[in-house]
Amino acid sequence: MQSEKNKNNLLVLVGPTAVGKTDLSIELAKRVNGEIISADSRLLYKGMNIGTAKPTIQERRDIPHYLIDVACPDETWSVAAFQQEASLKIEAVHQKGKLPILVGGTGQYVFSILQGWTLETQKIDIKLRQVLTAWGNEIGAQELYQKLKIVDPDAASFIQYQNIRRTVRALEVILSSGEKFSKQRKKTGSPYNHLIVGLNRSRSELYQRIDQRIENMINQGLIEETKVLLTKGYTSDLPSFSAIGYREMVSVIKGEISMEEAVVLLKRMTRQFVRRQANWFKPGDPDIHWFEMDNGTIERVEHLVKDYFNK
Repeated sequence: MQSEKNKNNLLVLVGPTAVGKTDLSIELAKRVNGEIISADSRLLYKGMNIGTAKPTIQERRDIPHYLIDVACPDETWSVAAFQQEASLKIEAVHQKGKLPILVGGTGQYVFSILQGWTLETQKIDIKLRQVLTAWGNEIGAQELYQKLKIVDPDAASFIQYQNIRRTVRALEVILSSGEKFSKQRKKTGSPYNHLIVGLNRSRSELYQRIDQRIENMINQGLIEETKVLLTKGYTSDLPSFSAIGYREMVSVIKGEISMEEAVVLLKRMTRQFVRRQANWFKPGDPDIHWFEMDNGTIERVEHLVKDYFNK
C-alpha cells in the first residue's frame, strides 16, 4: 500500500449549504497557493447560476475553479463520471505545483474521491428502467424512495428522495442483479494524503443565512432564469432541475402556487437538505476537522492546512 508521504496532497472543504464555503475557499486558495475543484452536483450545469449560488465569473477569474459549467441541463452526470473528471482535475492542479481544494456539499461526490469508490457496473436494463420510472411517476418520488428504503436502507441513506433517477437506478440494479445496490459499491481507500476541513454555524444562524440566500435568489431573478431555461427547451423533469428552486419556480410560472408559497417551500426544503447533508458530514466524524465560522476562522484553517501539509 502506498504510504501517505508518497501520495499527492488534497485539501477537502465540506459543510452545509449556505455555511460560507465559497467565500472561505477562495480566500484560503489565495493563501495556500490552491485551486478549487467543485464537488457540488448543482454547479455542473450551464445557465443555472442564481438557483445554485454559483461562484461569480470574477471569483473564478481570481482563483481557477473546475467542474463548474461543464454540462448542459439535459446532460446526466453520474457519480462515476464526477469521480473520473475530478481525479483528472486534481492531478492537473498537482502538475501545476498547486494544492487542489475539493469544495462542496454533495456527499457522494466527496466520498467517492476520498474513499476510492469502485462503483457498480451493472448494465442498463432499458425496459426495467422504463417500468420503474413510470411507476415512480405514478406513486411519486417519495413513495418510490420508501420502496428502496425497505429493500436496501443503506442505499437509501446516500440517495436523496427527490432524485428519482438515482432511486430508479438503485432499484434497477437490485432487481437485475439480485444484490443490494449498496453492496456493489466497494471502497479501495484514499489515493491522496488528504485533510478534511468542515465548516459549521449554529443552526439558528445557518437558517437565517438560508432565508436570506433564498430572498436574494428571488430578488436576483430566479424566476427569470428558470423561464430562460424553459425557453431553451429544458423541462422540469430533468435531473438538473432537482436543484432546489427550479421546479418550484416552474410551479409559480404555471400558476400552481404563488411566489410567497414558493419561498416558504424553498426555505423548508433547504432546511431538510441541510439535515440530509449532515448524514454525510457528521459532527462526530474524527476525520473531519470542524471549525465554527467567525471572523478568525480563515486564519485558523490556514494554520491547520499549512501545518498539516508541511509536516
